[in-house]
Amino acid sequence: MKKYIFVLFIFFVLLILSTVFYYKFDPSLLARLSFYMSLANPSIRIVRVEEGLRKEEVAQVVANKLNWNIQEKEDFISTANVEGHYFPKTYLIYKDENPSAVQATMFDEFSKQVSKVKKPKSKNIINEDTIIKIASIIQREAAGKEDMNLISGIIWNRIYGGMKLQIDATLQYAKGSEEDGWWQQVVPEDKKIESFYNTYLYAGLPPGPIANPGLAAISAAYNPQKTSCLFYLHDKNKKIHCAINYKEHKNNIETYLK
Repeated sequence: MKKYIFVLFIFFVLLILSTVFYYKFDPSLLARLSFYMSLANPSIRIVRVEEGLRKEEVAQVVANKLNWNIQEKEDFISTANVEGHYFPKTYLIYKDENPSAVQATMFDEFSKQVSKVKKPKSKNIINEDTIIKIASIIQREAAGKEDMNLISGIIWNRIYGGMKLQIDATLQYAKGSEEDGWWQQVVPEDKKIESFYNTYLYAGLPPGPIANPGLAAISAAYNPQKTSCLFYLHDKNKKIHCAINYKEHKNNIETYLK
């Protein structure tokens, strides 16, 4: 009987992994497959961590799947330097796994994936913490993988030019809360928020990452597109438009956002 259950479990694992790969992590599909996984092995949970979530959101996803209490969820969040290092992917985790064990699994995956990223010689001197900060911003600002390298190039241009980054996603991180939403829409008054994550108020990168970026965003941070642009926006169809100066950027605002 035990042998039969084990074979059934392996069958469902292979089915799940192949199907998830084919359908590119469709959330509704994963929800259905989780049911069959539970039948095959009740001790295993499928935990899907999406790209661009902040640590509190990751903690909630994991807590929901593993039935953690408030203290366990807090332990998962409060460890130093976790933001940006919970690598987004679909994990198979034992239902009784504790926060430190889950952290270790995600951190190991982070290290494994980052080691695969192509790093130009010119970026070898850049601290990995800096790269992850930039990657987290790219992840939140990009409309898709296709514009990540361009946004990276613009961010690096602003850094090298001594400009303030003036990026809305960092304001969202500064004002986000569980009660009002982690990624609230930015309004003009938010630019006065007293926070080192307010890149309209303070020059340079924020103190830490603002989300947990995926591999494409991390790769883009290391491999920025060469561009003269310093500004960008997305139109209503999420197509990116960049500008080399503020006058051109204002024209883009008038053309694409009004």
